[in-house]
Amino acid sequence: MRIVTREQAIAYRLQVNNLVGRLPVGSHEKAAYVGLQDTAPRDALLGLHARMAGCSPADWEHPSLIQTYSPRAAVYVLPARDFGVFTLGRMPLDSRRIDVLAEQVCETLGGQERRRGAGIHGLREACASGRIAVRWDTTSLWVREVQRPAIDVDDARRELCRRHVHCFGPTTPKVFAWWSGLSPADARVMWDELAHELIEVDFDGVPAWVLRDDADRLWSAEAPRGVRLLAAPDLRLFGRDRDGRFIAPGLRALTAAADSFHPNGLLIDGRIVGAWGRKGGHVDVVLSERLSREQYDDLCAEVASLPVRDPRLSVR
Repeated sequence: MRIVTREQAIAYRLQVNNLVGRLPVGSHEKAAYVGLQDTAPRDALLGLHARMAGCSPADWEHPSLIQTYSPRAAVYVLPARDFGVFTLGRMPLDSRRIDVLAEQVCETLGGQERRRGAGIHGLREACASGRIAVRWDTTSLWVREVQRPAIDVDDARRELCRRHVHCFGPTTPKVFAWWSGLSPADARVMWDELAHELIEVDFDGVPAWVLRDDADRLWSAEAPRGVRLLAAPDLRLFGRDRDGRFIAPGLRALTAAADSFHPNGLLIDGRIVGAWGRKGGHVDVVLSERLSREQYDDLCAEVASLPVRDPRLSVR
């Protein structure tokens, strides 16, 4: 097995997640290729901004995008044309429970978009049916029935696994199970169906896998240059599990500057050098390393470009 270092893995993940060079204006679907978790306050919008030039405050609801509960039953912003990948793709192999819940939810909706209010029983699970979309504006969640995607369920599961390995590799079946929300047994079945597309590597002393087609890109990946304000979900690319390798469960601190008010990361030249939080347009950055004048100027420009009203920066 060839050896992959953490530095190589991080550089590769940042590149394939479009966090090195920004995509052109209007590349919403490509920016959301693996889904953007939309934790408050509007993390998916911040994720779009980090990946795509010219991002505007309303881009989280662009017509090419759609929202639903997807990986790990969190609200995600997804490419509308790939809706089936992120819904049917996480259907358990025994889908009877999901089918029953989806039918109940759709009956409750009665063909109308409905504000969730006190809650709709089984909504999060039922979204795996591909029949339910949501619209979350950070204060209210609206739910509606949509046409079930035409994609074959097994094809959707394989594509979801393929995208996971592409964007989060080197990875493992256990990590894929956690990220997708599939049971370990179901995730392993999907993983084995993709085995011919994978190669095993030694990832900092443990076995892990990458797509065969991505191998050259992984080993040639170089540390990026420049500044990005990363939303908290993107920090998993640096490894948040106990050993700091995988995007698995855990919230391993990447800098001593991080706290509950500063959950996001300041990325400079491929390293997390501070944490930041936002309230309205006020972006408060807490540094764990000193910045050069050029880096500080780049940070100011990055904050000024945020798709929020009246962005302003404070640094400490």
